[in-house]
Amino acid sequence: MRTLKITVSYDGSDFVGWQRQGKGTSVQGLIEEALAKIDGAPVTLHGAGRTDSGVHAIGQVASARILSPLDDRRIARALNAHLPDSIRVTDVSTVPDDFHARFSALAKTYEYRIWNGRTVPPFVRQYTWHIIEPLDLASMQAASAAIPGEHDFAAFRSARSVNHTTVREISSARWRVGEGGTLVFEIAGKGFLRYMVRSLVGTVVEIGRSQRPTDDVARLLAVPDRSRAGRTAPARGLFLMKVDY
Repeated sequence: MRTLKITVSYDGSDFVGWQRQGKGTSVQGLIEEALAKIDGAPVTLHGAGRTDSGVHAIGQVASARILSPLDDRRIARALNAHLPDSIRVTDVSTVPDDFHARFSALAKTYEYRIWNGRTVPPFVRQYTWHIIEPLDLASMQAASAAIPGEHDFAAFRSARSVNHTTVREISSARWRVGEGGTLVFEIAGKGFLRYMVRSLVGTVVEIGRSQRPTDDVARLLAVPDRSRAGRTAPARGLFLMKVDY
């Protein structure tokens, strides 16, 4: 038996999320089914991050232990043959047995994408948050400067989530103008609360709309209160870009 590190890209539009659930189709569940066909027995898959329904991934990482003698390249090809086109395995490698996709991760990088303009191209509408009115990118960048570091992010989590601690350490958070003029928020850290990135984006967008002061993010980090934070940004604009080990 050996341990595999599997890198996965997927369009999350039609899934209930990464994690296998009682109802609905999950990315984890489909890959586990594909691995079981290859290995001839049930296989448990562990993901680096549990992306929610509608969230996408460019570089999700998962780990699994299998018995199959197939080499890594043939396993990757076999997985893609069993998976829908909306999920693609981009790399498979045999790693030491103590590797775990979640617990071995040093950092994860997410991007949130906004299309800021009167009309959104139909080919990107499922992968961006469309905002018509102009946003003040300088104010958004200034507000986001308060995010890096170790803070209590309780104001930016799901109201239904229960965590041992809401303190997280973020290494970087910045805005840039991406391809086609898309506004891109990039954030990296070791761990994130559920809805944390989307809640941060929703609050910062309200700053960009001049609906709240630039120092509101810093204030919410100092005195966490979810009821005073902004709306949660739509899932379709969020991408898990990479996981560092």
